[in-house]
Amino acid sequence: MEQMRKLPIGIQTFEEIRKENYLYVDKTAMVYQIVNSGKPYFLSRPRRFGKSLLLSTFEAYFQGRKDLFQGLAIEKLETKWEQYPVFHLDLNAEKYDCAESLNQMLSRNLTLLEEEWGSDVAEMTLSTRFSGVIRRASEQTGKQVVVLIDEYDKPLLQAILNEPLLDEYRSILKAFYGVLKSSDRYLRFVFLTGVTKFAQVSVFSDLNQLNDISMDKEYNALCGITKDELVKVFTPEIQRLSENEELTFEETLSRLERQYDGYHFCENTVIGLFNPFSLLNVFQKTKFGNYWFQTGTPTYLVSLLKQSDYDLRLLVNGVEVTASAFSEYRAEANNPLPMIYQSGYLTIKDYDKEFLLYTLAFPNDEVRYGFLNFLVPFYTKVTDDETGFHIAKFMRELRAHDVNAFMERLKVFFAGIPYDLSGNTERHYQAVFYIVFTLMGQFVDTEVRSSRGRADAVVKTKDTIFVFEFKLDGSAEDALKQIDEKDYLIPYRLDGRRLVKIGVNFSKETRNIERYLVEE
Repeated sequence: MEQMRKLPIGIQTFEEIRKENYLYVDKTAMVYQIVNSGKPYFLSRPRRFGKSLLLSTFEAYFQGRKDLFQGLAIEKLETKWEQYPVFHLDLNAEKYDCAESLNQMLSRNLTLLEEEWGSDVAEMTLSTRFSGVIRRASEQTGKQVVVLIDEYDKPLLQAILNEPLLDEYRSILKAFYGVLKSSDRYLRFVFLTGVTKFAQVSVFSDLNQLNDISMDKEYNALCGITKDELVKVFTPEIQRLSENEELTFEETLSRLERQYDGYHFCENTVIGLFNPFSLLNVFQKTKFGNYWFQTGTPTYLVSLLKQSDYDLRLLVNGVEVTASAFSEYRAEANNPLPMIYQSGYLTIKDYDKEFLLYTLAFPNDEVRYGFLNFLVPFYTKVTDDETGFHIAKFMRELRAHDVNAFMERLKVFFAGIPYDLSGNTERHYQAVFYIVFTLMGQFVDTEVRSSRGRADAVVKTKDTIFVFEFKLDGSAEDALKQIDEKDYLIPYRLDGRRLVKIGVNFSKETRNIERYLVEE
């Protein structure tokens, strides 16, 4: 068997990747451009998207480690290779359950820096200590200092639904990060990364000189992997995967695109980005899976969705919004979009230049089906483990034309609607309906209504097309009548497959399917 090349799964240190001969997608041309065209930067990207490796690359560059960049694009661009004092703070490794834990983490980082550059007993606060150690490092070396802060917002995300604790974290971090403005003359380069954007966060009100490149077209591909980079760097891995999955090279590439591609971080970008963590894992395990989604549980996002009574159909089909509607840092129940977008579960799919409107949607199948599958237990009594079983059964039952079994199984999902929803019953029922039928789309061609004039759902198997119409406190007869009166079958008349109409009455009182009729 051919020896597998080394894939840097979980390795975020540039030096280790280069010294140990791990595969590396060369982003150093952009690194060079950034460090030579500005000083204070901010970049927002979802988790596991290469932010930590990027900061490690900056660190090696500013340490003058020319040896680590041999053969890379930057080798032909840089001629000086100067060495600077580098302060690299990583906020990702801690659990922040109280203000003291955040204070202690920042203090430990400062103590390590003070052991190298000295301290002053007059510096009593975190901000004065940070300011002092920056100044001393610059004075002792005669060089300005480089400050790299990874996951600046990790404490804020952990307290997202705890407003009092969130306020404490904001206060601590505002004073700490504010040093980066007051110490400007001692700083050569500053780069902060995080999941959430800083524009509307009070924690950055004193650091308004940061250049947010999160939505800059020039740096769209700074983190993530393009299709060209995928083929250039990973062709042997794609071939190995195609053999294991019994697919052609092109079929494998197409499935990789559907499953892991599709991220766009600015408007009008034709080239999408693959999730690097998912790609590395699918190549290492030589099988497709939801690798990125399994590394985090978006419980707080689900809480925001339920509190807002948000229409899930908008997430499934894509929602059109202004930039401020998805780029602000606000964990508000009436607008969960910013957190869902910035966490990586939605991405930019289209942009209307005339009206300055963005269309946000799921980037790919991994996120779409992973997110919806995760939602099921929060909207029904069906557990996460049971969901896949039921969806598989749904498909088998329709393929066998056993509509009765299908409808009885569907009742299991609606049985979980709680009785304390009062006026929210309709939205909740629609959410369950949408989740179930969209999840079925993993295995067959499924259309779920996104506008008036179409049936609620259409499921296409090899030999049959099932057209569903649901009525809330109506009747099954009315549902069938609507299918005929509005000619929902017209798009499928010439298809050649058997056409089956299913009219369903959903009762608001019982919160479940009350009656259904099947007609061919």
